[in-house]
Amino acid sequence: MKISTKGRYALKVMLDLALHNNGEYIAAKDISSRQGITPKYMEQIISALSKAGYLDSMRGSNGGHRLSKAPSDINVGDILRTTEGSLASVECTADSEGLSCPLASECSTAIFWQGLDKVINEYIDSFTLQDLLGQQ
Repeated sequence: MKISTKGRYALKVMLDLALHNNGEYIAAKDISSRQGITPKYMEQIISALSKAGYLDSMRGSNGGHRLSKAPSDINVGDILRTTEGSLASVECTADSEGLSCPLASECSTAIFWQGLDKVINEYIDSFTLQDLLGQQ
């Protein structure tokens, strides 16, 4: 499992919004310039985050984006899964039941891969945006 640029940037965008969270909308161009993300790529990331319900957006001269919830209520694992999809370490554990491989019941390594996925998910789910803000 490797987190793509889209996943890393989504986390940066969310942290930027949390850091500058004063209740007002923040222009995408401001986030883009602070984070070094091209405006076109920002549109894709913001679109995914908005559709998932993490952002409130408003068009117009005073428009922009802001967090839809408090940073303490936004889980890092959920953000990454929104942009990355499954975070499974191997293809055969990619579905939520871990049964996507027809040989799973006979596989001598299936338990290992399921355990690895569990550790990864528990780790990323143990952080909120607020936790990451506290590390800055």
